[in-house]
Amino acid sequence: MLFIEYPKCSTCRKARKHLEDLGVEFEDRHIVEDNPTEEELRDWIARSGYPVKKFFNTSGMKYRALDLKNRLPEMSDDEKIALLATDGMLVKRPILIDGDRILVGFKESEWSF
Repeated sequence: MLFIEYPKCSTCRKARKHLEDLGVEFEDRHIVEDNPTEEELRDWIARSGYPVKKFFNTSGMKYRALDLKNRLPEMSDDEKIALLATDGMLVKRPILIDGDRILVGFKESEWSF
């Protein structure tokens, strides 16, 4: 199981604690130091069934600074994925990859095993 997080993010800390409390073993990956690649993002998006937009950190400063709320609707999925791959701060977190199950963002009810 792969847990992708930004350690300073309070939601990521809650998700990590939840996994630890459940005794779940996972590999940790820092989303900024080791940003997801285009290939990884394409794979995760396809397996998750989520639209590309779900993978954007819409509450992030970078998202607002780039005016992505207005720009994303005009972009193709390929352009969106390429943009996500440029900066881990654009990617919604945490992400949990457990086999074919991909979870984006933390909702405790979804993260129970």
